[in-house]
Amino acid sequence: MAPQTRRISSFPEVVIERDTESEESSSEEEEANVVLPEEETIQDSNNKGKTPITITLKKVCKVCKKTGHEAGFRGATYIDCPMKPCFLCKMPGHTTVTCPHRVATEYGIVPAPRKNTTNSLEFVFQRQIQPRVPPIKPAHVIPDQVHCAVIRYHSRRVTCLEFHPTNNNILLSGDKKGQLGIWDFGKVHEKTVYGNIHSCMLNNMKFNPTNDGSIYAASSDGTISCTDVETGISLALMNLNPNGWEGPSSWRMLYGLDVNSDKNVVLVADNFGYLYMADIRSNNVMSKPTLIHKKGTKVVGLNCNPLQPDLLLSCGNDHFARIWDIRRLEAGSSLYNLEHKRVVSSAYFSPISGSKILTTSLDNRIRVWDSIFGNLDYPSREIDSSESLVVIGRYISENYDGAALHPIDFVNVSTGQLVAEVMDPKITTISPVNKLHPREDILASGSSRSLFIWRPKKLDVAQPREEKRILLCGEVSKKRSKKHGDNGDDDSDNDIFRSKDNALKQKKLPSKSSSYSSRKSS
Repeated sequence: MAPQTRRISSFPEVVIERDTESEESSSEEEEANVVLPEEETIQDSNNKGKTPITITLKKVCKVCKKTGHEAGFRGATYIDCPMKPCFLCKMPGHTTVTCPHRVATEYGIVPAPRKNTTNSLEFVFQRQIQPRVPPIKPAHVIPDQVHCAVIRYHSRRVTCLEFHPTNNNILLSGDKKGQLGIWDFGKVHEKTVYGNIHSCMLNNMKFNPTNDGSIYAASSDGTISCTDVETGISLALMNLNPNGWEGPSSWRMLYGLDVNSDKNVVLVADNFGYLYMADIRSNNVMSKPTLIHKKGTKVVGLNCNPLQPDLLLSCGNDHFARIWDIRRLEAGSSLYNLEHKRVVSSAYFSPISGSKILTTSLDNRIRVWDSIFGNLDYPSREIDSSESLVVIGRYISENYDGAALHPIDFVNVSTGQLVAEVMDPKITTISPVNKLHPREDILASGSSRSLFIWRPKKLDVAQPREEKRILLCGEVSKKRSKKHGDNGDDDSDNDIFRSKDNALKQKKLPSKSSSYSSRKSS
C-alpha cells in the first residue's frame, strides 16, 4: 500500500504501545485511529515489530495557524494571538487586553485649545443659537432593562433603526435583505415586514419632514425609495444601476442619507465617494453627482445641521469627516476636514444647537468638537449640558459570570466617563445598531435579527400583572410547535434567547414613560 500522510491538530505528545497478545491491526484501522504529525509519513508493511509508536500532537493557533500557542475564546475569556498586531491600535508588541487605547488617559479625549474668536459666525452663535439651548442639565436616566423584544423578527441582520416622529411606540427597522419592518412595541404583537422595498441591504432611512406617513431609504442596490408606512407601497426616486449588475467596479451602493427639509432635497452618498441630491417634490435628481470624499472610498454617513440647513457633515472610509456648504457644493470645496487615524464610522451634529460635532472611528475613539464656529484643529471634550449622552454598541466582549457578553455603553461626552453599561444575559450577540428615543427614556437595539426595547428599571413596588413582552418570530416560534426548520440564513449569529430558556420567555417586565431631552446616538 502506498505511503500516506496525515496532518494533525493541537494535542500533547502521546505514546501508544501495541499489545503483544493482540492481533496486528489492519491498515484501514490504523488509518482511522492513528493521527500522525505534520510531514510525518507511515508505510503499511508486513513487519510484525512490536516497537512503541510515538505520536507528537502540537498546539496550533486558530488565528495565525502557527504552533506553540493558542488564541480565541476559552470559555468567556478571549485569548489574543501574540503573533498578530493589536486589534484596536494595529501596533505589534501587545494584545487587545493590554492596549493603552482601550482605557486611555482622560478616557481617550484630549482637550483642545479654545481660541477667543471675534468673527461674525461666533457672534451669530452667541446671539441666536446659544440662547435656545436649555440651561438646566437634566439628570441622566439610563434605559437598563429589556422591556420587550421581538425575536428573529427579520430574516437577516438588522442594519438601521428609526423612531416614528409623532407616534412614540412605532419603531422602524431595516435589514441586510432590504426588508423594512414596522413594529408597535407598545402593543408588542403588532408588527409588519415589507419585503418588496429593496433587493439587498437597507443602509439608512429618514422620515419625510413634511409627511410622517412616508420614509426615505437608501440601499446597497443603488436606489432611493419613498415608502408609505401604512400600505408598504414604494416609489423609487433614484436608481444608480439601471442596467443591472455589470461587475463590482461599476456597481454603486448608497450608504449615507439625510433629508434637508429647508431645501426639500434628499441627500445620499455612494461607495465611490459621490454625493447625490433628489428633489422631494418632483422625485427627480437635481444635479450631477459631486465628489465629496476620496474617489473610490465609501461615504458612510451624512448629517444636515438642525439649525443651519446649509451645513452638511459627511464621513467616510478615507479617514476624514468633512463639513460642507451645500450652496457651494463642488469637489474640494469643503469648509473643514476633520482628520482621523482610521475609518470614520459615524459623524453627527448635536441635535439641539447644531454647534457641536461627534464622531466615532475604528481607532476606538469618540471625538467631540465643541463649536463648529471656533477652532476645529483638535477635538474637544466640551459639549452642551443637554447634549452630553451618547450610546455605543460594543464589539469587545466582557466576562459576565462565565458568559462572553457585549454590553451597550452610555458615555458622558462632556467628561468622557462611562456612565453605564447595559446588558442582558440572554443577549449573546453584538448589538451594533442602537437608537435613543428623541422624546422618551427608551433605547432600541438591533442584535442579529432581533429587536429589543430598553427602559429604566422601576422601583421595587407592587406592579400589576402584565402580558408577555417577548414575541417570538420565524425559526424560534417553529421550535415551540416542535417543528424546527432552518431558513438558510447565512448571516446568523448565535441564537438569542434560545428556546430552552423558557424562564425568560415567561418574564414580565414593567414599563415606564417620561420626558427627557434630546440625546445623540451613534
